[in-house]
Amino acid sequence: MGNMLADKVAVVTGAGRGIGKGVALLCAAEGAKVVVVDNGCDVDGSNTDPDPANQTVAEIIAQGGHAVAQTQGVETFAGGEAAIRKALDTYGRLDVLIAVHGILRDRMLFNMSEEEWDTVIKVHLKGVFNVVKPASVVMRQQRGGRIIMFTSGSGLWGNSGQANYGAAHAGKAGLMRVAARDLGRYGITINCISPGAMTRMGATVPGAAQAARARLGIAPPGGASARSPQEPRPQEPIPGKNHPGDIAPMVVFLASDLAKDVNGRIFHCTGGNVSLLSDPVILKTIHKAGRWTPEEIAEIFPQTLGQGLVNPAPPLPPKD
Repeated sequence: MGNMLADKVAVVTGAGRGIGKGVALLCAAEGAKVVVVDNGCDVDGSNTDPDPANQTVAEIIAQGGHAVAQTQGVETFAGGEAAIRKALDTYGRLDVLIAVHGILRDRMLFNMSEEEWDTVIKVHLKGVFNVVKPASVVMRQQRGGRIIMFTSGSGLWGNSGQANYGAAHAGKAGLMRVAARDLGRYGITINCISPGAMTRMGATVPGAAQAARARLGIAPPGGASARSPQEPRPQEPIPGKNHPGDIAPMVVFLASDLAKDVNGRIFHCTGGNVSLLSDPVILKTIHKAGRWTPEEIAEIFPQTLGQGLVNPAPPLPPKD
C-alpha cells in the first residue's frame, strides 16, 4: 500500500462498481479512509441494491484499509448531505470528494420524454451539486480540500442520442470552472475527469444503435468527422483493454497534496493515456466598425469563420 492519501478521508460516489469502485480501491490503497457511496441502482437508475457498496467496503477492509458504506442515493439534497455527514460522523473530517456516480437513459432528442430528461439531469448535474455544496462548506471552514468531478465526451464534444446525458456533463464542466474560482482562495481545488473505459454503462449502447449512428454519418464524441484535421482527437477506449481501474491513478494524484496548484482543469483519461484538455478558446474573429448586416455576414462567412467547418451530422440524401 502507498501513502499518497495517508490520514485523509475521501467520499467516493458511484463506488460500488466500475470506475468509481476502482477509484475507491486505489484511494484506500494509498492510505485514505473511504466512504463508499452507491445505492446500487441499475444503469437506467431503476431499482436499488446495497450489495455493490458493501462489497467494495469488504474488499477494502480485506486489503487492510478502512471504509464504510453509504447506500442512500445523492439525487436529492438530503442524500448528498448524508454522504458528507457519513464521513464526518465516522472519521471526523473530510478531505476529498470524488463524484463518479451516474446513469444512462439514451434516446434521440425527438423521442426523449420529459421524465428521461429530468431523471438524468437530476442524478448527474443536481446530484453533483448535492455533494459538492455541503463538501464545500466543510472544506471552506478548514481551508483546504480536493474535489474531483467526472464529465464526459458526450458533454464536451457531443454524442448522438444523449441530449440529457451530454447536457448534464457539459453542465458539470461549467460548474467545475465556476467552483474552481469560488473555492480556490480557500485552498480547495476542483477538477474534472473525462474518462474512457469499458464499463457496464458503455455496454448498454446496442450494437444496432452504434451501427445506425455510423450509417447516418453521426460522429461519436471526438470523432474525426466532428473535428477539423488540425484538431487533436482524444483516444477512445478499446474493448478488452481499457479497464475502469485505469482512471484511478490520475484521480488519486488530483486528490493528493501534490496537486495543490492544479485547479479548474479537465483531463481525459483512457488506458495509459492522460490528456489535458484546453479551455474554450476563440478560433477566429471577424470585425467591422459598427454593426454587421446579415447579408454582409453571409458574404464573408464562407471565407472566414466558416472555412473548414464540418457538419457532424450531415442531412440524409433526398428520398427517391
